[in-house]
Amino acid sequence: METHHKTTTPLPSLLRREWMLLASYATTAAFMIQGNSWLGTNPGPSFGWVLFIWLFVVMLSSSFSVVRHADHLAELLREPLGTIILTLAVTSIEVMMISALMLNGNNPALARDTMFSVVMVVLGGLLALALLTGGLRFGEQNFNLKGVNSFLGLILPLSVLSLVLPNFTRTGGDGMFSTLHAISLIALSLIIYGVFLAVQTSRHREFFNETESVVPAATTAPQAHGSVTKESLLLILHLVPVVLLSKQLAHLLDYRVHAGGLPQELVGLVVAILILAPEGLAAIQAAARNQMQRSVNVLLGSVLATISLTVPAALAISLLSGKPVLLGLSPPYMTLLAVTLGSCIITFAQGQTNILQGFVHLLLFASYIVLMFD
Repeated sequence: METHHKTTTPLPSLLRREWMLLASYATTAAFMIQGNSWLGTNPGPSFGWVLFIWLFVVMLSSSFSVVRHADHLAELLREPLGTIILTLAVTSIEVMMISALMLNGNNPALARDTMFSVVMVVLGGLLALALLTGGLRFGEQNFNLKGVNSFLGLILPLSVLSLVLPNFTRTGGDGMFSTLHAISLIALSLIIYGVFLAVQTSRHREFFNETESVVPAATTAPQAHGSVTKESLLLILHLVPVVLLSKQLAHLLDYRVHAGGLPQELVGLVVAILILAPEGLAAIQAAARNQMQRSVNVLLGSVLATISLTVPAALAISLLSGKPVLLGLSPPYMTLLAVTLGSCIITFAQGQTNILQGFVHLLLFASYIVLMFD
């Protein structure tokens, strides 16, 4: 009979392992003290890029640390709770970053640009890399069709309601919702996402597990991690600097975009990459282990959580602060959204994936980048 010994991690060992925590809080303290003098007069090109790269690297490393501890919790709590924790951890970063940027900035399209960037980065670039990685290694990969249909069944209507409908409402229009529409969408999005979580974690939990025909590639034995309480605390501690440094990063990014004559949508893309990089790596690694269902859970779960939680957060901030929020996409982006969602339906229609589908989604992501600069 196997016995498990509870061990405690010595403080020096914990500090060595969590060195990024010290670095992120040191950076946060530096910008809290000197940030106004560094950023107040808009730094020159050289110093501005140094500050931007410094902030971006620290925040990206903190995001990876958040996802690492979310992954540890995933191993402790098992599927599908593990993937839900990972998804909610990343989405919380996104919601708090967008909230901080909206309250401290003057870009009404920021939430829209970030959400659409998340959709295209995930359903274009990251899904393409996962399909190509798995397809090149295993040929075809299986997943649970009922689980994917559950995701797409919500992603399709919620994305259209949030990013397309604002262009056509009678009382709102011009890409913005009226107060009644905003309140209705907040309530409906939160309710339907709550129902989805209940289905995913209890009533139809089996929809989101690997199919019986899947035999994961050999992996190393699971490593022992700390308790749920310890991992949760470390996750929150790594999350705090990301939120506190969001305003400074947004200021530098806005200045770099305007100074360089770059498209405004680039701000949303950089924020999306910052948020999604660690989660995307987790999805690609799962595909490389022939765990396509976990990869799908992470990627589609990220898109669904973004639309279901970020839209209500942005609309609530708009209603409470009086800051306008622009959600409706331009006609070219609406077309690209329709093609992307249609391609996802075709990709996942058969219950198997291959490299051809990966190249299709890579094409869609490339089209998004081209449209951004056109």
